[in-house]
Amino acid sequence: MAKIDLLPWREVRREKRNKDFKATLVLIAIVSAGAVGIGFQYFKSAVQVQNARNTYLQTETAALDKKIAEIQKLRELRTELIDRMELIQALQGNRPVIVRVFDEIVRAVPDDLYFTDLQVKGNKVTVKGVAASNNRLSAMMRNFDSSVWFRDPQLIKVEANKSGTNNFEIEMIRVQPSQAADGGK
Repeated sequence: MAKIDLLPWREVRREKRNKDFKATLVLIAIVSAGAVGIGFQYFKSAVQVQNARNTYLQTETAALDKKIAEIQKLRELRTELIDRMELIQALQGNRPVIVRVFDEIVRAVPDDLYFTDLQVKGNKVTVKGVAASNNRLSAMMRNFDSSVWFRDPQLIKVEANKSGTNNFEIEMIRVQPSQAADGGK
């Protein structure tokens, strides 16, 4: 006897294929969800690592900025100290010069003439005073002109007083003579 299969074999095959297809779809969905989850976790951890790096860099940058500020303050302090040292050295070196300048001023002043004001700003010397006569003033101008410590004396003003004296103002330039020119004095 021949066997006749009355079952719709095509329908069974279609159902098996549908079942296999659905199982494959579920498997692919599970694998895809797992891959997406793993990818999400990977990128999330990468972002956290980068954020930690950024935080570290920011704290280190802030620490370096503080050190740079301290270094800048130290450089400014160093510059100030060097300027002070140079000023002190200049003052120490000019100490004999100032004494010599005042000595020359005293030698240049004739009798019956006195100073009311003496200003020294850099190399510019301004002298104000009272003279008994114009001859005394002329003698002082000649003395300043012949001095090796002063150059270009200029009479700025002369005013006659009611008492018969003259108020005057003279400007000149203080120079430091060379050792050869100053050797005899």
